Amino acid sequence: MSTIDLTLKGSPLGISIQRKDADEAEALYKKILQAMGATSPQVLELTCDREPEKKIAVLSSEIAAMQLSEKSGAAASGKVGGFLGLS
Repeated sequence: MSTIDLTLKGSPLGISIQRKDADEAEALYKKILQAMGATSPQVLELTCDREPEKKIAVLSSEIAAMQLSEKSGAAASGKVGGFLGLS
């Protein structure tokens, strides 16, 4: 399972989006990165493979940082799956 972690400007909570397939995670990472670099803000609607019924919309200009990682040791890191988790 791959996870894309987003840090939003002015928010203490991060957003985690999980993808079962590494290629899908890489494609989503590139899509978000492209939106972050766009001249005008874009609304990104994101879903999570772990909890597909959850959706979240994020304004690309509010994303401060993004990380793509494999979550082979998710339990060891103490991170909660789904969208929101406190570290």
